[in-house]
Amino acid sequence: MASPQKMMSLGCFLLLSLLAFSSCSHGAADSPIRNRRILHFSDDPSKDYKPFVDDSTFANSKLKQAYEVLQAWKSTIYSDPQNFTSNWVGHDVCAYNGIVCAPAPYNASLTVVAGVDLNHADIAGHLPDELGNLSDITLLHLNSNRFCGIVPESFMNLKLLYELDLSNNRFVGPFPEVVLGLPDLKYLDLRFNDFEGALPPELFTKDLDAIFLNNNRFHSTIPETLGKSPASVIVLSNNKFSGCLPSSIGGMAGRLEELLLSGNDLSGCLPEEVSMLNTTTVFDLSQNKFTGDLPRGMEYLQSLEVINIEGNEFRSRERQQRDQDVCRKALSEKVDCSAGNCRRPVKREEPKLPPPPAPRPQPPKPQPAPAPKPMPYFAPAPTPTASKPLPAPAPITFKPSPVPVPAPAPITFKPAPVPVPSPEPVIPELWPEPALAPAPAPVYQSPPPPPAQSPPPPPVFSPPPPAQSPPPPPVFSPPPPPPRVLPPAPAPAPQVPKETTIPFTFEPFQLPPNLGAHYVSPPPPAIPGY
Repeated sequence: MASPQKMMSLGCFLLLSLLAFSSCSHGAADSPIRNRRILHFSDDPSKDYKPFVDDSTFANSKLKQAYEVLQAWKSTIYSDPQNFTSNWVGHDVCAYNGIVCAPAPYNASLTVVAGVDLNHADIAGHLPDELGNLSDITLLHLNSNRFCGIVPESFMNLKLLYELDLSNNRFVGPFPEVVLGLPDLKYLDLRFNDFEGALPPELFTKDLDAIFLNNNRFHSTIPETLGKSPASVIVLSNNKFSGCLPSSIGGMAGRLEELLLSGNDLSGCLPEEVSMLNTTTVFDLSQNKFTGDLPRGMEYLQSLEVINIEGNEFRSRERQQRDQDVCRKALSEKVDCSAGNCRRPVKREEPKLPPPPAPRPQPPKPQPAPAPKPMPYFAPAPTPTASKPLPAPAPITFKPSPVPVPAPAPITFKPAPVPVPSPEPVIPELWPEPALAPAPAPVYQSPPPPPAQSPPPPPVFSPPPPAQSPPPPPVFSPPPPPPRVLPPAPAPAPQVPKETTIPFTFEPFQLPPNLGAHYVSPPPPAIPGY
C-alpha cells in the first residue's frame, strides 16, 4: 500500500492537471469571439453589417442615422493618404473632419448634419447608396478627390441640397439626371470628370444659377432650351458639343454674365441674337468651327470685358486665326449661314461714311473781276458817318487807327491780304472792328466767309490798303459789293483812295477761329446803320 506521502503527491499532480485543462478549454471557447472582433474592425466592407450602437449615446435619431451613413461610407474608402477620415470614430459625428452640423431648418432645437465638405482630401472610393439618408444636408462638396463610379439614385432624397460639387473626380456614365429632381439645387459643378452622352433639355429649364460641365466627354448638340436658363454662369468648354449655337440664346439677355463654349466642335454662323446679351461680361467661343461674320450689333455689348473668338473660321481682318491653308477654302467660298438653321445669311456691306461736310464758302472762289466794284466801295467806305451808333468801339479802334495811318508800311504786306484790315483808319469810325487793324496779317491768312451781314464791314476794310490788295478784292468782293454802294459819301475816302479794292475782303466780318481770337471788336452786324 502506497505511503501517504505518495498519495499526497499524486493528488497534487491531478489537481494541477485539472487546472491546466480547464484554462485550455476556456481559451478555446473564447477564440471565436476574438476572431469575430478582428473581422469587425478589419478593412473588409460589408453592406449588410450595421454596428451596434446604443441609442442613448446620440442626441437624436438624426445624428444616429448620420453615424450609420458615415460609417458605411468610410467602409468604401480604400485610400486616404491624408488620413482625413481617421477621426470618423465614435458617436460624436459633428466632430468628424469635413462634417458640418447645424439646427434643422424645420426645427431649430434639432441638431442635424447640414453639410459635407471633403474638398482636396485626395480620398479614393465611391459613393454608397446610404448617402441618400443624409436628407438634411444643404451642401455636398467633394472636389479634387478620386471618387469613381456613378452618382447614386438615392440622391433624390437630398431635397434640401443647395450646392453639389463633384468636380475633379473620376465619375462616369451619362449626365446624372437624378440631380434635376433636387428642388433647391442652385449650384451644379460636374467639371473634370468622365461623364458622357447628351445633355438633357431639362437642365436649362431648371432654376440653377451656375452650371459647370466643362472638361467631360459630353457629345451632342446644345439643347434649344439654352435660352430659357436663368443661370448667370454657364461653362460647357472642352467637351464634344457640335452643331449650331441655339438662337434662343437671346432669351438669356439681362441674366447671363459668363458663357464659355471653347474647345468644342460648334460650327455655323453665330445667331444675331448674340447681340442681345447686354449683361454678359465674358464670352468665349475660341477653338470651335464657327464661320461667317460676327453678328451686327456686337459692338453695342457695353458690358463685355472678355471676348475670345480665336481658333475659328470667321471672316475677319485679325491675323493668326488659323493657318492660311485651313482658312483659305472657307474664306474663298460663300458662307451659307442658313445651313443647319443657324441664322439667315447676311450680306456684307461696306461701312457707309457720312457725307463730307459742305465746304464753307471761301472768298477766293468768288474771285471775279468785280474788283472795280470794290473801288467804288472804297469811296463809300469813308461814309463811316453811319458808324455813329458804334462810337464807343470806334474810339477803341481809333487808338490803333493812328498807327494804321502810317500803315503804308502794312501795304508792303500786299502778299498777304491781311493788310487791308490793319491800315483802315476809317474802320474805327464805321465799325467796332478797327481792332482788326492791329492784326492785319491774320486777317489775310484766313479769308473770312462772306456773310450777308458783312456789307457794312467792307467799307471799313476798303479804306486801309487798297493798292496792296488789288488781287484780294476780286476774291472777297462778290458778296460785299451791294452793301458797299450803300455807304457812299464818306469823307475819309480821300484818306485811302488807293484801297478801293479792300472792301471786298472783310465784308464777312466773321473771321476764322484763329483770326477771331486776335480781334476784340464785335461782328459787323453791330452797325445798325446797315
